[in-house]
Amino acid sequence: MLGQFMESEIREQPDVLHRASESYFETLKDAVSGKQYEMVLLAARGSSDNAALFGRYLIEVFLGIPVSLAAPSVLTRYGSHVKYRNCLAIGISQSGAAPDVSEVIASLRADGHTTIAITNTEGSRLTREAEFSLLLGAGNEKSVAATKTYSASLLAMYELARALGADLPSPAGLIPTEEWVNHALEAANESSGAIVRCSPIFSLGRGFEFSTAQESAIKLMECALIACKSYSTADFEHGPKALAGHGSAAISYGGQLTDLASHGCLIVPAPEVPSNIPETLTPIWHIIFGQWLALQSARARGLNPDDPRHLQKVTETR
Repeated sequence: MLGQFMESEIREQPDVLHRASESYFETLKDAVSGKQYEMVLLAARGSSDNAALFGRYLIEVFLGIPVSLAAPSVLTRYGSHVKYRNCLAIGISQSGAAPDVSEVIASLRADGHTTIAITNTEGSRLTREAEFSLLLGAGNEKSVAATKTYSASLLAMYELARALGADLPSPAGLIPTEEWVNHALEAANESSGAIVRCSPIFSLGRGFEFSTAQESAIKLMECALIACKSYSTADFEHGPKALAGHGSAAISYGGQLTDLASHGCLIVPAPEVPSNIPETLTPIWHIIFGQWLALQSARARGLNPDDPRHLQKVTETR
């Protein structure tokens, strides 16, 4: 079956997240306990960069600490040394093998800043470069597309914000269930036909859900070879909206899509999460819909997302 590994790993997510919901917090609390930071630096690539974006919103909204998403090329390509002040530096890499992310973390650690590796791979380069490590414990991920490691990274970002002092509820009891996984699959089955036949495709979200829009676009491109561009719903109004006409489609993760339907753009809404789930946790629920949408669209096109064109599981850039 096409995408059998990806499907299996999507379905594993409730179990992975339930197991991790307490251990992540304790590990991160030990790393940052008793410390105050003037800023947070998040270093990542690809899907991990989208998890970092989620973390940025959480930390800035609930803690008021400025967050920067690192541009590793400043160091690795241009050799420039940035003078950070009292910084908490987080490197996120599911494989832990990303050379540029590791070099950023090594540089920050050498300057005396607190550094934490968030990865699924024990003993990886990133864990060696960072002072502290959080192992995601998601198990082996055979599909090239990151699914359970991505949602686990989102949960790690949520628990990082809590460990730093954010007034957020414990995620215990608020983690996606097996019933939600099946509900998201049904919603994706209803929408994948539109995604396959429409062009252009947009993926739209704002705030905490901007990361979901970004990750959904990556998944559609790598799994189904469907060109999809993600935008903040606010930025979408500043020009790209002009492309939203007949034959186009917009995946919506909340927010107002002003007049898009009246312009002929097909709206593909993410399914509503249970009413007790706070906005700060909806990205962990909604990305499961985005993953199913990419998988079912790939299958509709006769593609195998477990073996995507031009891609491999571990990507090393510097």
